[in-house]
Amino acid sequence: MPRVLLLMSTRTYRARPFLTAARRLGVEVVVGSERRQALAGHVRNTTLALDFRRPDRAVRRIVRFARDVPLDAVIGVDDDTAVLAALAAAALGLPHNAPDAVRATRDKYRLRRVLAHAGLPGPAFQRWTVDADPARAAAVAPYPCVLKPTALAASRGVIRADTPAEFVAAFQRVAALLAADDANQRHILVESFLPGPEVALEGLLVAGQLHVLAVFDKPDPLDGPYFEETLYITPSRHPPVLQAAVADRVARAAAALGLREGPLHAELRVGPGGPYVLEIAARSIGGLCSRTLRFGAGISLEELILRHAVGLDLTGLLVRERAAAGVMMLPIPQAGVLYGVQGEETARRVPGIEGLEITIPLGQPVVPLPEGDRYLGFLFARGDTPEAVEAALREAHARLGFLIGPVDAPPAAAKCLAAGPARLALPVVGQPR
Repeated sequence: MPRVLLLMSTRTYRARPFLTAARRLGVEVVVGSERRQALAGHVRNTTLALDFRRPDRAVRRIVRFARDVPLDAVIGVDDDTAVLAALAAAALGLPHNAPDAVRATRDKYRLRRVLAHAGLPGPAFQRWTVDADPARAAAVAPYPCVLKPTALAASRGVIRADTPAEFVAAFQRVAALLAADDANQRHILVESFLPGPEVALEGLLVAGQLHVLAVFDKPDPLDGPYFEETLYITPSRHPPVLQAAVADRVARAAAALGLREGPLHAELRVGPGGPYVLEIAARSIGGLCSRTLRFGAGISLEELILRHAVGLDLTGLLVRERAAAGVMMLPIPQAGVLYGVQGEETARRVPGIEGLEITIPLGQPVVPLPEGDRYLGFLFARGDTPEAVEAALREAHARLGFLIGPVDAPPAAAKCLAAGPARLALPVVGQPR
């Protein structure tokens, strides 16, 4: 039985899909996370506590573990673990991406430099430290422009500025976010804004060859001032020639970075002069979005990734099902505490809707972008056409309402919550139909 080390943070959405896929395949799993698991003392050799902030120490711990419990592959499930997975696989002599290649995907400034050196089109860009004078940076910035941290994911801290005054305000806001973050990041990337719709590409690299698994449209405009992603719809409705150009740009970007093995997720703009690679990551699509993808005889994206990692045959399995599919990442409309959700059952009854998951527990604080790092949940749909899928997701979202109250009134809210969300004297954000 092959054995795989899955590296994942305890906050990841991806644990269940990977563990389910492993059970289907008969692959033994060791979960490596930043905290000791509650059952670690009862089930030997199935969990491994690692210090993600000190990768050299974590790699040594993995190598010692593998002397007694041999591993056939190491997979980084999310952004926080991608570099560590490459380092550990290299130390164990397993198939892997070069650690420097993965590091470049985690540093937006370094990524920009690599792609520019390879001759791939992209935005003009500059990097500033958080201690720089924002007025001085604003004086030389291209307008409109986008400010972003160099290493955060999921559009956190990404803000558009059209004027020097907006630039200074955005710079200060991003700097404050980084100061509050525990990742010790001190740089802000400034890029010229590229107009046009966005797409995402999901792929699998096998010995340096890119296999395109899906191209997603993002029908909602992402023009700022913040860049909250909502809808992902596949197959893409863009012309085949443009989709081929997207795949070519991603393949060239992966080659320029030195990525050769495993899952790949890329974000692109397809405006004039494009496609432009905005982001490329050495991991699969985030959140619960992989649920939209089925391949071969109905297998999941995670099963494909595991099959590739342990060297199983992929013949006939890299083709996505013919049905259209999509996901909506439910945006957080305002800051506060989530006290209730209305309209869930009516949303689930919309034709084409396959699932709805609210992923933030009631009573928990919610923070919208650009500071927030979570969604309220995920809506899933399937249908005959991309248009039908998009319509179903929009209709289901319109039937949902969210009770979000002030953070500074938890005692009264807790009493109301115990009596049921209907008793809350709060406005419903997004009045359900």
